[in-house]
Amino acid sequence: MRKQIEGSAAVAQAVALARPEVICAYPISPQTHIVEALSAIVKSGDLQPCEFVNVESEFAAMSVAIGASAAGARAYTATASQGLLFMVEAVYNASGLGLPIVMTVANRAIGAPINIWNDHSDSMSQRDSGWIQLYAEDNQEAVDLHIQAFKLAETVSLPVMVCMDGFILTHAVEEVEMPDQATVDAFLPAFEPRQVLDPAEPVSIGAMVGPEAFMEVRYLAHRRQMEALEVIPAIAAEYGAVTGRVRDGLISRYRLDDAEIVVVALGSVIGTLQDTVDALREQGVLVGVLGITSFRPFPLESVRDALAGARSVVVLEKALAVGIGGIVANNVRTAVAGLAIDVRTVIAGLGGRPILGESLAEMIRGVDDLDELTFLDLRTELVERELQRNRATRRSGPTAENLLRDVGAVGDPLSVRMPR
Repeated sequence: MRKQIEGSAAVAQAVALARPEVICAYPISPQTHIVEALSAIVKSGDLQPCEFVNVESEFAAMSVAIGASAAGARAYTATASQGLLFMVEAVYNASGLGLPIVMTVANRAIGAPINIWNDHSDSMSQRDSGWIQLYAEDNQEAVDLHIQAFKLAETVSLPVMVCMDGFILTHAVEEVEMPDQATVDAFLPAFEPRQVLDPAEPVSIGAMVGPEAFMEVRYLAHRRQMEALEVIPAIAAEYGAVTGRVRDGLISRYRLDDAEIVVVALGSVIGTLQDTVDALREQGVLVGVLGITSFRPFPLESVRDALAGARSVVVLEKALAVGIGGIVANNVRTAVAGLAIDVRTVIAGLGGRPILGESLAEMIRGVDDLDELTFLDLRTELVERELQRNRATRRSGPTAENLLRDVGAVGDPLSVRMPR
């Protein structure tokens, strides 16, 4: 059924179609609408059997999901930003135990300074936690990925994060094709756990493991992620066969066949990039877009194949590894090692900074002049003014508040010493 619907509501309906048996919820923007909608679905009786558990924190949400999954229930939760950081210890436990939990991450910047807008800092901070990470380009893909995520998690016995851009997707109302319950039931069978806590057959889950076996446990987790590189496209193809929406599952290609310049990105910015590429193509610029859907496991061979014909690659990232630069770019460089391809990193959109088509077009036209690390639309005058303050006096004040005052967003001149 095709409907106009908010992204969060569409995801909630998709999760409900997957028939989770335990939903653990703690609200944090911008994922709150998802669990609010799911609570209403559970309360109405439309999703049964399902226990909706209100918890006191994000750490508790993941802990309850772990307990529910270990007891044999299909479990789901959602979070964002600081909420994801608060549950990190349990996030690692979920993957280390091989529990097939599905979690939505409504991507949002991490503070300090506090920022509620979108970038990929939160999920990227957990890229090595052992969870599979899938990134949605639009709300249709967010719906489809959530349904596929349950089957993927239960096939390889690993937890899956479905990452969708906060506010940009979660709060956008657009047309989405929702599958019906019969279609999802045929695609996603009832959960049959690989491991379960059963009083009739007592076992320990989460036992202490010393040097004699710890490396092998971690290796097997890595092995399952590598197996997922084959499982993900197979599940995407199976889902496409019943819905008519066929995607690769690992990557998306846009006008790559003859592209000399390729921009690599994750998430909703891919739509803006595609529009920009179309405009530049009319001007004779041979440029294309490679979208990465599966960031973990990282599809090295697919990325290498997609970029093999390119002369220059720009990796557009909405997260920053402070002190080194790009995160995704390092993975892309590994994929194209040995090929004569110039890879540049462009950091953009941090804290919700708009990524403008005209800025992207200028970046692409000037690709040969880009530094190895570039910050798109960086307000250098603000940076220089703060550096001047730092040089002028030791008590130069807090950087975040200084910059806000410089742009006129804060009006307390007494709280900071300004150079004369």
